[in-house]
Amino acid sequence: MLLGVGTVGYRLIERWPWFDSFYVAVITLTSIGYGQPYALSMGGRVLTILLAVGGIGTVAVASVELLSTIVTGELQTFVGDWRMGKRIDALTQHVIVCGYGRVGQHVCADLLGSGVPVVAIDRHTDALVAARAAGALPVLGDATVEATLRQAGIERARALVAVAGNDADNILITMTARLLSQLPILARAEEESAVAKLLRAGATQTARPNAIAGWRMAQAVLHPAVLDADLQMEEQLVLPGSPLDGKTVRQSGLRARRGRLLVAIRRRDGRVAFNPEDDAPVSAGDVLITLEGGERVHGAAARAAP
Repeated sequence: MLLGVGTVGYRLIERWPWFDSFYVAVITLTSIGYGQPYALSMGGRVLTILLAVGGIGTVAVASVELLSTIVTGELQTFVGDWRMGKRIDALTQHVIVCGYGRVGQHVCADLLGSGVPVVAIDRHTDALVAARAAGALPVLGDATVEATLRQAGIERARALVAVAGNDADNILITMTARLLSQLPILARAEEESAVAKLLRAGATQTARPNAIAGWRMAQAVLHPAVLDADLQMEEQLVLPGSPLDGKTVRQSGLRARRGRLLVAIRRRDGRVAFNPEDDAPVSAGDVLITLEGGERVHGAAARAAP
């Protein structure tokens, strides 16, 4: 701004050519002091004094601000946020967890333990500090805002989990996410009445933590041996060209794997074959649903974790 004012000022006051006016403004602001190509009038001298003082003052203020930024750690925070943004931009097939509360912490821990990259969104800095320590990539902001979801890489995400503290936020998060992407959305519902609203908003599935906890406690009473076995359902997508593509269940060796029981095969057309026969074909696009022991699952997750 000062350079522009000086150039125009010399042009109007001294009637110098534009380039000469620009040249004098530059050497005045930079304090080079090579001398003016022409004699200065009183008005030109006043303008030169103002430019010199303004230039020195601008440099002083900029230096103070830069030093303050470095001393207070803002520069380090900015660089850290920039690097984190680059890491998120490079992610694909990650899961976005909206809300790092009690439920969100468990969701992130299970996903990270299975080797799935996670981006956690929360409005509170303290929550994101804990999320980052757990291994998730944090995004500070409101998950109901499109820009925040885009910052989390929703276009490249594998799924989104809405576990904010109340049903209203989860409904709005679900609606916003559905407008941006057709990815699977799992939403938390506190009240039974919120389930239908979440589904209409675009949720693929809903979950009520209180109901799940109650069911699990009832199962612990009714079927304690099942829970003690710590069994876990897993699914595996058969990719084109994989060793399983084009083979039968017997040829694939799925029956012979220790610690894993083949429960069903979900075909590409949506049909589900429970307890498939040994001669049942396995093709690309099928999803293998298996039942695995908890110790084996946790051990595999630990090996897969970064």
